[in-house]
Amino acid sequence: MQSAKENRHQQPDSFTDAEFVSGGKSINTRFTVTDASAAAAAVAEHMVQENKVVVAAAAVNVQTEQLAAIYREKKYSSFPSSLARSASSRIKQVSKEVKRLATLTRRPPEKSAAARYALNGLKFISKTEGGAAWATVEQRFDELTSTTDRGLLPRSLFGECIGMSKECKEFAGVLFDALARRNNITGDLITREELKRFWNRIADESFDSRLQTFLDMVDKNADGKISEDELREIICLSASANNLSNIQKQADEYARLMMEELDPGNLGFIKIENLEMLLVQDPNPLARGRGKSRNLSIMLSEKLKPTRDHPLKTWYRDFNYFLVDNWQRFWVVALWIGIMAALFAYQYVQYRKRDAFDVMGHCVCMAKGAAETLKLNMALILLPVCRNIITWLRNKTRLGVAVPFDDNLNFHKVIAMAIAIGVGVHGISHLACDFPRLLNASPEKYKPMEPYFGEQPASYWYFVKGCEGVTGIIMVVLMAISFTLASPWLRRRKEEKSSKTLMNKILNKLTGFNAFWYTHHLFIVVYSLLIVHGVKLYLAREWYKKTTWMYLAVPMTLYGGERLVRTLRSRARAVNILQVPVYPGNVLVLHMSKPHGFKYKSGQYIFVKCAAVSPFEWHPFSITTAPNDNFLSVHIRIVGDWTRQLKTVFSNVCQQPPVDKSEGADSLQEDNNPMYFPKVLIDGPYGAPTQDYKDYDVVLLVGLGIGATPMISVVRDIINNIRSIEEEENSLEGGTRPPTPKQKTGANSSSSHKHDFRTRKAYFYWVTREQGSFDWFKDVMNEAAEMDHRGVIEMHNHCTSVYEEGDARSALIAMLQSIYLAKNGLDVVSGTRVVSHFAKPNWRTVYKRIALNHPDTTVGVFFCGAPAPVKELRQLASYFSHTTSTTFVFHKENF
Repeated sequence: MQSAKENRHQQPDSFTDAEFVSGGKSINTRFTVTDASAAAAAVAEHMVQENKVVVAAAAVNVQTEQLAAIYREKKYSSFPSSLARSASSRIKQVSKEVKRLATLTRRPPEKSAAARYALNGLKFISKTEGGAAWATVEQRFDELTSTTDRGLLPRSLFGECIGMSKECKEFAGVLFDALARRNNITGDLITREELKRFWNRIADESFDSRLQTFLDMVDKNADGKISEDELREIICLSASANNLSNIQKQADEYARLMMEELDPGNLGFIKIENLEMLLVQDPNPLARGRGKSRNLSIMLSEKLKPTRDHPLKTWYRDFNYFLVDNWQRFWVVALWIGIMAALFAYQYVQYRKRDAFDVMGHCVCMAKGAAETLKLNMALILLPVCRNIITWLRNKTRLGVAVPFDDNLNFHKVIAMAIAIGVGVHGISHLACDFPRLLNASPEKYKPMEPYFGEQPASYWYFVKGCEGVTGIIMVVLMAISFTLASPWLRRRKEEKSSKTLMNKILNKLTGFNAFWYTHHLFIVVYSLLIVHGVKLYLAREWYKKTTWMYLAVPMTLYGGERLVRTLRSRARAVNILQVPVYPGNVLVLHMSKPHGFKYKSGQYIFVKCAAVSPFEWHPFSITTAPNDNFLSVHIRIVGDWTRQLKTVFSNVCQQPPVDKSEGADSLQEDNNPMYFPKVLIDGPYGAPTQDYKDYDVVLLVGLGIGATPMISVVRDIINNIRSIEEEENSLEGGTRPPTPKQKTGANSSSSHKHDFRTRKAYFYWVTREQGSFDWFKDVMNEAAEMDHRGVIEMHNHCTSVYEEGDARSALIAMLQSIYLAKNGLDVVSGTRVVSHFAKPNWRTVYKRIALNHPDTTVGVFFCGAPAPVKELRQLASYFSHTTSTTFVFHKENF
């Protein structure tokens, strides 16, 4: 694989291969016919450089012989013995340099472009941008050595000083030792000048220099041989630096494997050049095909280069893009704002003409206008949480083309903000303006108000203690509590058990999902008070002017019916627990029987209730099985109070069997009695964005951590469809009639005929930090790798705890990954047949590659997980949709 720079100068079908011999080795050189002289000059220059190394080695050998002669002569002369010891030390030092030079002469003279691209310079730290980086390191040196002896930096603080994380402390120690040996430094303390030399070596842009430093770390005695102990130690260090505990535990096994592969002669050691040749190979098998589309990628990159336009033109183009991408949201919000503005203006004008305006002025108009918008919003806020209705509209109608059902919870939150503003305007206008004016009005001005307020009150308390005042204040207090505890920071806050402060104890008790769930159900009290408040309305006596009940009647009926359906359906859908595995990363999996007639689509979710944990709480979880599977499963991350209690309940009634380490999960099973498992009810299924993946020929599935659950259901569904298509084709070839969906096991929800399967390509990116997370869906990934002979699913696992490819801290992991995959067909990081990538994906590259592979295609992008990359993914989808012929439609899960 060649770099983009080299490809720009390539002329297809014009290469000539020539072989040169230098230093007893053959050098394969490829050059264009039109530039043969330049290639010959490059080869000649390389030969000169190698000859220089050989001459230098010869000169050192001569110097060694001279020193040895001096030593022999002085040994028998009258010179002091100290001179003899000095000469002996000099001989040993020069001998060590000879060994290093000899090792250099054995190395390949020129690293391939593929190796440089794959390893990206073999970096030891993430950023080494020249003087600015050194200034930061120097500042850390001053801080760390301010309390040390003689201002020297100890070995234990070396990693922190150069910017490595705490996980890399042991790795940094070995790096320190290698650099110290290279600079002939003994001891565990270095000065500022010595640190500067170390830094220059680390930050050296030369690939050969960094490669030499890495090999020095492995080959501690510089003899060109790597023992199994040395290999085991560096594997442990690399695994520790990358938080790969499984590899660290099996370091002995992996060291033996590498010895078997790199020491076929059973010499008991690996030659340094063998390790080096493996190191410079591209460790990622998936990257080897990149060269085929490199020229197209360059062309696309040239096309995507930003152009400098007039700021007004740029603003207009960006605004136009925004409208195109968000027209569904735009028209819904615009209609909603327009209705609110019309209602506010209507009430304002009506009260502008009434007698109350002469007493209270514009304040009463503001209060009544805000009250009218509050009635509308208190009615509308119930509709986005009518999940059954939204799911029916999504599945049975075409309204989803114009209505953004995916944003139902976002719209719910926006309406809540409008309610908060309306309450503020309405309450302040009454309390701070209307009531004081009524108290201070002259008897003549107040007279028209007597039918509504009675005799002119003498105290402000008169208005507060009335039915209107009491109900209004209670509603404001209850809504303030509900709104506050619904904020993301308080709703998702984790308990800080280590903290003993009074504030944290209070927050631990009053925040979290339980607090959000219970306080949100105060809406029952709020709506009851709202109806009373609307009946006892100021300045309105006729029944038809008391319109609060008119606004609320239909939404409250729909929501009441929604809750009734949920209750009745959940009682009829008690499920049997089949198995409860517990995986690394604190994930509990419920394998449940599928209720009769339960139909769903991949990507949808259900609500789960366990009465043993809480008799009222329902919690949403994505279904991780496919519609054609004969059981249901949900993966539950133990992060909150309810999930922790759920795990405790199952642990108390189950026994844990002996653990098979190869399985990667503990399994909580029944103690020979089905009644031991707690009773679990489910409600659903409910619609979610990912269920629309079948609307696209090409899909990009992105899951972060436990957010991969809806994507796994999609992958399972694709696998089942692939299997069904193959069975159908085999049956037709054999002359038999293919089975119908009802004849297939569990196929009670979706047809598996070939013409119903639209997906031509699915890209699945799963990004997780913990190595143990890959055990959650190991069976799915292995099945996809084995079943997908057509190449429909392209799976990418990214472990972000591992440093990016090209970092020295992950170089040996990449080597081990390559060997283990070639020998056993499994990835050493994930333990599956899917090759793992290191660090986070380059999302721009992902989008660009899909755009290159699928021109003139609409690609569905589905995301679920932490919100951090949402903005980038959404912006890239918009950018590539407007700059390429490929259209990306972004969907995000909301919980």
